[in-house]
This record gives sequence, C-alpha cells and structure tokens, in this order.
Amino acid sequence: MFYYLSKIFWFFGQPINLAIFLLLAGLLAALFGRRRLAATGSVLGIAILVLSAWTSVGAMMLNPLEERFPKPPLPEKVDGIVVLGGGFEGAINLVRGGYELNSGGDRMVETAILARRFPQAKIVVSGGNGSLFLDGEGDADTAPRLLSALGVSADRMILEDKSRNTYENAVFSRRLVEPKPGETWLLITSAFHMPRAKALFDKAGFATIPWPVDYRTSGKEGVGFFRDNPVDSVQATTIAVREWIGLFAYRLSGRIDQFFPGPGG
Repeated sequence: MFYYLSKIFWFFGQPINLAIFLLLAGLLAALFGRRRLAATGSVLGIAILVLSAWTSVGAMMLNPLEERFPKPPLPEKVDGIVVLGGGFEGAINLVRGGYELNSGGDRMVETAILARRFPQAKIVVSGGNGSLFLDGEGDADTAPRLLSALGVSADRMILEDKSRNTYENAVFSRRLVEPKPGETWLLITSAFHMPRAKALFDKAGFATIPWPVDYRTSGKEGVGFFRDNPVDSVQATTIAVREWIGLFAYRLSGRIDQFFPGPGG
C-alpha cells in the first residue's frame, strides 16, 4: 500500500505536474467566473514553474543532501558492492536490448571501476521496475549486459530484480546476501539519495560504507536566477523535492530513525 500511495502522491506532487494542475484549475475557475480562485491557481502554477526552471532553488535543496555523506577513503579490502538501480533507461533497454544509461549512470560506471579494483568482491545490483505507469526493464536485468561488456564476470553478480523502491532495495538485498560480521560492503547510489538509502540499509541490518556518486551540484551555486539551463534546473528541483518528501514519509512511517540521517547515526 505504501508503494502505491507514494507513487500516486508523487504523480500529483512533482513540480511540473503540480504546476499544470494548478494552471488547469485556474482555467476552469475562470470559465466558471471564479476570478479570485482563477488568479490564485494561475499565480501559484506560474510561480512553481519560474522557481523550478529559472532559479537555483533546486540546486540549493539538493546540496545539503549531497554533502551529508562525504566519500570516505577507499578501504583496503572490500567483500562486496551494492549498487542501487536508477542508472539505466529502462523503457528503451526493454525494447532495444542494450544498456543505455541515464543521468544516474555514474552508479554503474563506478561499480565497474570498483569491480576491477577489487576483483574478489561480489557485485549486488538491486533494482526492479519501480514505475507504476511506465513499462521498462529493471536495472538488475540490464546491468549484467553492461558489466559483462566491461569485464565483470557473471559469477560475481548477485541480481535483485524484485525491488520497486529504496526500502525494498535494502530489505531484499539483505535477504539475498546475508552479510557476515566483519565483512566490508560498499553502498553505491547517487549522492542526493545516500541519506535515505544508508538509513534504510542500516535499519535492515545491512552494514555498508556509503560510496556516493552522481553529484548534481558543485556546492557553489548560491542564490540567483539562470544559474543553469531550465531543463536541468527543473530536474534538480524535482529530484530535491522528491528526496525531501521521501525522507519525511519514511521517517513518519518508521522506516528510518531520523528525518535527516547522517554519518553519526
């Protein structure tokens, strides 16, 4: 139920969709002569679009998430690597059978690099199709094609292809791997996603060292207009809003122990 409610809420709550719904509501209100309601809906919708596309608000919301878990020194020994899905174009790969990467593809690139550096480490790819409306191939189905092409042998890979969200990534990976005391596991995901991911893996009893990748901010954006192109700005805002809402929802549901998890707990 949590999964379906979260997907439905996000469909209406993400900035672009919310702006469209507000503008449509304003238009309908105008058609029925509700001028004040029409103006309110239109102004709110335009404000969301302007803030998302033309300002640095998205980057400023993302940066605290990305800075929360600095990348640590690389351990001398690594027993395994868990990489979370979200790096492939699932709908395209389902049809074309390739391994097209999206803006989160750094997750898979970094996994391949670390796999070569630690040739004995197991590689867990966690990610099914987490979309409620779009049909696509899960990352755990696509990743073997890419990793094999980059020289990672199939017998090292453990594929978790059932998870639909980060909570299930943690729980299902823990069941598959059954990590032993004293083992060193790296957790690879996007830097903005690491606070929620690390907290969920800790809650599931899967001790990991966070290894953030796929940074979207430099940390020097500052307050201002037109600091980035509108498409990237909208994407940054959308990601940031989703991640902060995710942290709030997971804390409220008891799936994580802190609203803003950090290295200390």
